[in-house]
Amino acid sequence: MRVAIAGAGNVGRSIAAELVGNGHQVLLIERDPDSMRPERVPEAEWLLADACELENLRQAHLEGCDVAVAATGDDKVNLVVSLLSKTEFAVPRVVARVNRAENEWLFNEEWGVDVSVSKPRLLAALVEEAVSVGDLVRLLTFRQSQANLVEITLPLDAPHVGNRVADVPLPHDVALVAIIRGRRVIAPSADDTLESGDELVFVCNEDSEEATRSVILGKRR
Repeated sequence: MRVAIAGAGNVGRSIAAELVGNGHQVLLIERDPDSMRPERVPEAEWLLADACELENLRQAHLEGCDVAVAATGDDKVNLVVSLLSKTEFAVPRVVARVNRAENEWLFNEEWGVDVSVSKPRLLAALVEEAVSVGDLVRLLTFRQSQANLVEITLPLDAPHVGNRVADVPLPHDVALVAIIRGRRVIAPSADDTLESGDELVFVCNEDSEEATRSVILGKRR
């Protein structure tokens, strides 16, 4: 993929380094000369420019990018970059960083955002995920499809412990995408058996969350 990242602070550089390490082409766009540190991610392209300016995004050839990431520390900037990326350059996938929890509601398809990553929400979700057994924890929301990534850790008395994946009557619009068992990550097949302590990761729409909780946990809440 070719990925453009607006914001070359610690977050933007970390994303860039990870993507470059996975073999992708990355362009970092930064308006602050003091934050221009190409030596930190030398494999990436660097552009000193304001990503909120349409002409600068043209210079960056944003229309040729598969993904745009708005990763600055300013929510207003991230919204503008997301909107321009989607409406002016038709970037297929736009990911935006949310810095302040009260602004999270703005990061939706109307502003060109396909996936928003809220630091406060993500941290809260990770805390819940770390301590919650026997409840559903929402980890991430995919704005464009209104689907959520959710996790349930199976308690000892869950009704389907010991059952095959194929025998679990999941609701419509719900997919079991991973079973995390200790240090193992299992891509579930129909014949895999669920065990207590398994972390089950699902993609489902919001309307199916309660039904998923009921199927996996029974009456336990």
